[in-house]
Amino acid sequence: MSLDSEAFGTCQRVFDAILAELSINREYEKAEDIAAFVIKLYQQGVHNEKKLFQLGMSATVHLKD
Repeated sequence: MSLDSEAFGTCQRVFDAILAELSINREYEKAEDIAAFVIKLYQQGVHNEKKLFQLGMSATVHLKD
């Protein structure tokens, strides 16, 4: 399932907010995993940015090295 521009924008904002909250940059090896997870959540029906952020943040605990 591809994302339209509105969906992509939502996911991008949430992804950027998670990276900012964790003080990491896009080159961080797990950033791609975070982005994929946010997109997956969106595709599963989580369209609220605040909820996406909360779920994305909780999932990053499992992504730590």
